[in-house]
Amino acid sequence: MDTNDGLGLDSADIELVLDELSAIRKEMAEGPAGEQSRLARVHPNYQLSARNLLHYMVLRRRDLRPLQLRLAALGLSSLGRAESHVLATVDAVLGALRRLVNHPAQPPVEVHDVVDFTKGRHLLTEHTEALFGPEPASRRVRIMVTLPSEAAEDSLLVHQLLQHGMDCLRINCAHDDSAAWLRMIQHLRKAEQTLGRRCRVVMDLAGPKLRTGPLEPGPAVVRIRPDRDPLGRVTVPERVWLTAVESPQVAPTPVGVRLPVPGEWLTRMAPGDRVKFLDARGSKRSMTIVDVTHGGCWAEASATAYIVPGTILRHEPEVATEKEYLARVGELPCGENAILLKPGDVLILTRDLQPGRSATHDGIGQVLTPATVGCTIPEVFEDVLPGESIWFDDGKIGGVVEKVEAARVLVRITQARPEGDKLRADKGINLPESDLKLAAMTDKDREDLVFAVQHADVVELSFANTAQDVLALREQLIRLGDRQPAIVLKIETRRGFENLPDMLLTAMQSPCCGVMIARGDLAVEAGFERLAEIQEEILWMCEAAHVPVIWATQVLERLAKDGIPSRAEITDAAMGERAECVMLNKGPHVVTAVRMLDGILTRMQAHHVKNRSMLRELRMAHLLSAPIENDTQCGGK
Repeated sequence: MDTNDGLGLDSADIELVLDELSAIRKEMAEGPAGEQSRLARVHPNYQLSARNLLHYMVLRRRDLRPLQLRLAALGLSSLGRAESHVLATVDAVLGALRRLVNHPAQPPVEVHDVVDFTKGRHLLTEHTEALFGPEPASRRVRIMVTLPSEAAEDSLLVHQLLQHGMDCLRINCAHDDSAAWLRMIQHLRKAEQTLGRRCRVVMDLAGPKLRTGPLEPGPAVVRIRPDRDPLGRVTVPERVWLTAVESPQVAPTPVGVRLPVPGEWLTRMAPGDRVKFLDARGSKRSMTIVDVTHGGCWAEASATAYIVPGTILRHEPEVATEKEYLARVGELPCGENAILLKPGDVLILTRDLQPGRSATHDGIGQVLTPATVGCTIPEVFEDVLPGESIWFDDGKIGGVVEKVEAARVLVRITQARPEGDKLRADKGINLPESDLKLAAMTDKDREDLVFAVQHADVVELSFANTAQDVLALREQLIRLGDRQPAIVLKIETRRGFENLPDMLLTAMQSPCCGVMIARGDLAVEAGFERLAEIQEEILWMCEAAHVPVIWATQVLERLAKDGIPSRAEITDAAMGERAECVMLNKGPHVVTAVRMLDGILTRMQAHHVKNRSMLRELRMAHLLSAPIENDTQCGGK
C-alpha cells in the first residue's frame, strides 16, 4: 500500500480528501458569479465581506464533519475557524494536501480579491469601529446600556455609566417620548465633555408589539403586610400613610400603604393613639399613630390586614376619657388582575380589546365560560392555523391553537405549572410556527425615525424578519435626509434567524450595519433548548460577513436589578466576549453591572477572541508539585 512519507496515511485517501475539497473550492468560486446583481447593490464598504459570506454559505451547505475528521487526522486545519477568511483557509489546506501527495502547485480557480487571514480580521475591526466607535483602551468588546426613564432627569446616572465603561447609550423608543430622549442625549453630551470620552447613541424602534390586551380591574383592596422573620415574628411593622380624602397629599417618604380618610377625623389624631378596625376578612386589627404632619398621619401596623373602601376605622385616643370617633376609608385604586391558567385550560383570544377576564365556574368547579383576553394586533388572526404553538409572557405559559374563528382563537394551554401560572395584561405573545405577515416597522416607528435621523448614530430594527423589512427601513432613512445612521437588525424570531443571510446582504447595501441577538424573544420563538446552537450560528454567519454582533437580553440581569449576580449570569456575560458588543438592560444597580462587565470582558479577552482560544501563559502550568515520596510499595506493609 502506498503511504505518505512515513505518516502511515494512505495516499489514495489523501487524494480523495483533495478531490472533495477541490470540488468545494470550485463551487465557492462560482457562487458569487451567480449573485452579481445582488453584489452590485452592496455598498463598497462590504464588497469583500459579501463575497466572503457567499463563500461561507457554499461551504456550509454540506455536512463537513467527515471531511473535518480526515483533515484533523492529517494534522491540518479542520476548517472550523474559517468564517472571516473562507477562501484563504480552503486554499491553504489544499496547498498542504498537494504537498503531502507531491502534487505540483496548481493555480486556484480565479477569484478576485480573496480575503486573507489578516484582511478578514481587519475588515471586522473596521466595521466594528464604524458602528460602535473606537476600541476602548482596555478591551475589545464594547458595552451598550439601555437607559431607564429616570435618566431623562438624572444626569449623574448617565455620567456614572459613561465613567465606568459604557460605550453605547441605548434608548428604547417603546418608552418615554422625544422630549425625554433629547434630555438623555444632552446629559450624555455633557458627560462626554467632562470625561473626555465619546459614546454612540443607539435608538431601538419599538416594532409591532404583539401583546395581551387589558383585563378587568381587580378588587380595590389594600394589603397591610409587616416584615417577619423565619419564625413569623414581626421585624418591621408596615407603615401606613393616612391622608385627607378631600385633598390627598403625597407621603414625605416612600410608603407601602396609603389610605384616604375624612380630613376632620385626621385632625383628632395624636401620636400614641390607636386606630382599630375589622378588616375585609372580619379579623380584628389595629394601627398605632406614630407621627402627625401637616399633610397627614403616619401609622404602624404589626399584623396582616386587608382594607377595602368603606372599611370603618375607630379612633381610640391615648387618653381613655376622650370620645371615640369613626371614619370610613375612601376610594382605593383597583388592583392588578391576572388570569390563572393551568395545563388543559382553554384561553380565548379575542380580536377586540375589551377587558379580558378569568374563567367562571359552577358550584362543582366545572368551567362555565373560559378565560378571555384581547390581542393588540388582531391582524395576526389571518395568519394563524390550528395546531400551531403559541407562547405568552416570555415563554412562561404555552399552548396550542385549537380553533380559529372570525372573531376569536381558541387556545389549549399545554405548558404551565400544575398549580397554574398567572397571565397579566400587556404580556408578550409569540407565534413561532405561524407565517405572520406583519411588517417590522409601524407608523409609530416611522414617526420616531424623524428624531433618530437627527440625533442617533445607530437605529435598531426590531422584529426584522425579511429582506423586505430591511429594505423598507433603508428607504425610509433615505427619504428623511442625507444623515444616515447605521442600522442594526434585531434577530428575535425564527423567521428572522432563517432569513439572516438575505437580510445581511440587504443591510450591507448601507455603509454601516450590525446584528443584535435578542435572546429573550428568540429563545421563546426557537425553543429554549435550541438557543445555544442558534446564537452560535448567528455568530458564525455574521463573522463571515464581517458584521459586528451585539450580545443582548438578560446579561447580568439579576445584578442590575437586585445588586447580586448569579454564577450562571457571570458565565453568560463572559461568553459575550465572542461578540463585538454586550448589552445591559436597565436596573437600580446598572452602574455596578457596567463596572463588573467591564472587568469580565477585559479579563476574558486574554483567553478568548471570537471563537478562538488564546493560549496565553497559564500560571498553573508552572505549579506541578514534586512527586510524593512513599516508603512502601503498593500492597506493601
